[in-house]
Amino acid sequence: MSAIESVAQENRVFEPPENFKAAAAIRGMQAYNALCAYAQSDYEGFWADVSRQYLLWKHPFTQVLDESQAPYYKWFEDGLLNASYNCLDKNLFNGNANKTAIIFEADDGQVSHTTYAQLHARVCQFANALKKLGIKKGDRVLIYIPNSVEGVIAMQACARIGAIHSVVFGGFSAKSVHERIVDVGAVAIITADEQVRGGKTLPIKTIVDEALQLGHCDSVRHVIVFQRTGNPVAFKKGRDLWMHEIMQNQASSCEPEWVSSEHPLFILYTSGSTGKPKGIQHSTAGYLLWAALTMKWTFDLKPSDVFWCTADIGWITGHSYVCYGPTAAGATQIIFEGVPTYPHAGRFWEMIAHHRCSIFYTAPTAIRSLIKASESNPSAHPKNFDLTSLRLLGSVGEPINPEAWIWYYHNVGNSRCPVVDTFWQTETGGHLITPLPGATPLVPGSCTLPLPGIMAAVVDETGTEVPDGQGGLLVIKRPWPSMARTIWNDPKRFANGYFPADLGGKLYLAGDGAVRDKKTRYFTIMGRIDDVLNVSGHRLGTMEIESALVSHHELVAEAAVVSRPDELTGEAIVAFVVLKRTRPTGEQAKELARILRDWVSTQIGPIAKPKDIRFGDNLPKTRSGKIMRRLLRSLAKGESITQDISTLENPAILEQLKEIQ
Repeated sequence: MSAIESVAQENRVFEPPENFKAAAAIRGMQAYNALCAYAQSDYEGFWADVSRQYLLWKHPFTQVLDESQAPYYKWFEDGLLNASYNCLDKNLFNGNANKTAIIFEADDGQVSHTTYAQLHARVCQFANALKKLGIKKGDRVLIYIPNSVEGVIAMQACARIGAIHSVVFGGFSAKSVHERIVDVGAVAIITADEQVRGGKTLPIKTIVDEALQLGHCDSVRHVIVFQRTGNPVAFKKGRDLWMHEIMQNQASSCEPEWVSSEHPLFILYTSGSTGKPKGIQHSTAGYLLWAALTMKWTFDLKPSDVFWCTADIGWITGHSYVCYGPTAAGATQIIFEGVPTYPHAGRFWEMIAHHRCSIFYTAPTAIRSLIKASESNPSAHPKNFDLTSLRLLGSVGEPINPEAWIWYYHNVGNSRCPVVDTFWQTETGGHLITPLPGATPLVPGSCTLPLPGIMAAVVDETGTEVPDGQGGLLVIKRPWPSMARTIWNDPKRFANGYFPADLGGKLYLAGDGAVRDKKTRYFTIMGRIDDVLNVSGHRLGTMEIESALVSHHELVAEAAVVSRPDELTGEAIVAFVVLKRTRPTGEQAKELARILRDWVSTQIGPIAKPKDIRFGDNLPKTRSGKIMRRLLRSLAKGESITQDISTLENPAILEQLKEIQ
């Protein structure tokens, strides 16, 4: 294999503000380096220390790490604890009982506040209701519910009784829900009558009913329904129950089920290259430790902060930085039901101002769409809102283009808030590579350095580390506590996919290309391995070409790059572009495509020029905002679309994106 070529150059550096550094949890690079040195010299001692510091144990562990069954690693195995106890009960006796745990803003703008004492009582009531239904430790419970306080209650109640939850994003189809019910063997489903997004009510319970009708769901004994809208829904006697009714008359205390550190906390499905979803299984102690610790390290959380992660609880980001991390850290957080553009494109900025949000964590996709919205509608620009409460910004979900980073830093953070560009995955449980806001000099588009205890490297296809400045495969050399333990019901797929024999069977393969800077040793993620292009023998990361396109401020709002086979060059670059103006056609489209090709050539080099450019009103995304790259690859090749597009936000754009310029 030839090395992945890194051709992008980013020379802008932003130092942490002195006032931020002075009060930070990790102050300056010296403090960061000291923690890394500790982890390097005494790996098990390091992890034992932080786990004792950040977790409450019913029964302390005696063994830190068991590597005897690699890659099925075990951490703190003989320790006993409970995740819900660590998130809720802890906050009853440390002075946070009357502190607001959740500020919930509904789609229509209604706001409610829930204290830690109230959240604890409601979780206990629901946990008792689940126990009364016969749900017990080790049972799997599927949760298919909108972003809500009730969603967090459902997850925490499962954790409290030792049941294993599997949350499914509320935008998935009946087929997707059915696949997950069957694979996980769910005994109960927790859902809602409907969800409300962008001023519309959308079905939820109906989709569950459809899923159950597809067969092989005999394991499901109960469907518990949160009454969100009150509109009529079908009810099956004996199976379907209202959440509020079964919680009535239940005690507001519930003794937690003390479980082993390695007891599965949840199973979360993620897409796989085969098309069959993978049930990623996470442990209790290791996962919770990292969720709590990264709240402190990455977000520098203070008792006075108002934290807002915009992710849905149906994704890993919503698990780690909505349900578990903020509560384990005793934070006040915002949970939002709606979408960033309803009733206007300034909704996020309005909410930050209203709730005095201090830490804001969102996805590059959202940032790019809000850049576009603020340029077409000046009233939605962040400068029109009081964002002085912000002290820290975060980015999650995919690498952020340098130009989007710069816009975010200047226009949302007013050039005074560090931006933590966090690299991690469903499988990693929490952040792996990220700046520390009081320590790391920031470089736009780079996730910078691994967190202390994370042994990251860039290797070739034999597992040999490559020189800095040369691209290759991102790997983690040592196990860490929050890593996935296996794929539910498919341990072989787990080992083969994440710890391939070609790399020696012990290196965690992230599935991303990366490069380390020769001077700073910062990591830059170059896109998924299967999104690496090979054009005339040159291996180019899609991310760099996308960033080059988006850096054309006047024209481009968003871009996604894939490849298609080409007789001459092996692979040809295909760019799907959303402009900051109306979608062009005819000669105008051809002229704009020429301008953009020349621009990429100037930014990176002629080798990176897209062969095809296609314009659309937007890009195909799931309702969670992820670009459907597999769909783009099919469009690029001219294949007929056979995959499930039920989660696609706007199917009409598929025809637009077939037009080649």
